[in-house]
Amino acid sequence: MLRSVLTLALGALATSAMAQMSPVGLWRTIDDKDGTAKSEIRIVEKNGVLSGRVEKIIDKTKQDEKCVECKDERKDQPILGMEILRGLKKTEGSDTWEGGNILDPNNGKIYRATVTPIEGGAKLQMRGYIAFFFRTQTWVRVSP
Repeated sequence: MLRSVLTLALGALATSAMAQMSPVGLWRTIDDKDGTAKSEIRIVEKNGVLSGRVEKIIDKTKQDEKCVECKDERKDQPILGMEILRGLKKTEGSDTWEGGNILDPNNGKIYRATVTPIEGGAKLQMRGYIAFFFRTQTWVRVSP
């Protein structure tokens, strides 16, 4: 009986730890230039593909800003609620998701994106690429 209970408890812990290594959840973005928190992004998975929307903007004075620099259908749309992360798929055999893109609504640039949960899923390494140049941010998990 005790062995069964221990097995179930350990299995639940392992499942929980594995789930945390997923990028799915709510993340606080940290600016790679000045280290300040900028927004909260909700990442969801549907049919094995990740997407992410701006759920909260930290700076209350920027709540109503629009993506004036965007070049696609997001042009002049509110940043709050905007889908900025699209089309990432898990790389087989790793904890990395790639193949999609991320939009920086401050400058309208769209980067090829790679995301990797780090530190046991407590943080997310977000890397955006344009040609040979890239930017890396470390986002902090707010909730699963």
